[in-house]
Amino acid sequence: MPQQLWDISPAIHSASPVFPGDTPYSQQWCATISPDCPVNVSAITLSPHVGAHADAPLHYAPDGAAIGDVDLETFLGPCRVIHAIARGPLLLWQHLAHAITPDLPERVLVRTYAQAPTGWDADLAAYAPETVERLADLGVRLIGIDTASIDPASSKTLDSHQVIRRRGLRVLENLVLDAVPEGDYELIALPLKLTQADASPVRAILRTTP
Repeated sequence: MPQQLWDISPAIHSASPVFPGDTPYSQQWCATISPDCPVNVSAITLSPHVGAHADAPLHYAPDGAAIGDVDLETFLGPCRVIHAIARGPLLLWQHLAHAITPDLPERVLVRTYAQAPTGWDADLAAYAPETVERLADLGVRLIGIDTASIDPASSKTLDSHQVIRRRGLRVLENLVLDAVPEGDYELIALPLKLTQADASPVRAILRTTP
């Protein structure tokens, strides 16, 4: 039976929502095909947090590593998708407990939306920091979510980001899990080797395990 593939990355374009104050996606053409030019070449500008992305430690720690220096292994391997739809504003342990088993993979992605929004969601669901702590205690090395942040949009202390900083976890944000059933998959979501950046876009996909 062929493996099934889920693309869990939102489309990126000029109307893609961004965190207030972040740089939206824009594109201009530097060259276009013509009798004097054989190719189209564009220049793009965007925050590295547009669309599905991986945060680097540099994003939440002044002395943290840039995303190009982060080990790729964490972004590739077995993961579990857990549904906690409309359970915000904070994901508590009780919202995930139904899917926690002794064979929990090292990567956990949580679906909070019944359908991903097309615009900015100021009331996005986020992880409670104690939930991140408990996942780390179980050996989880990467957490993901289908909202723009693992912390509330209004947070100034970024408590859940500080937990992943202290516990050495990695994070994926802005995933699209609308069509993904709860269960176990292989995750592939490799960041670009941006040696000075605080995050990187990823083309995140899931596929069924053999």
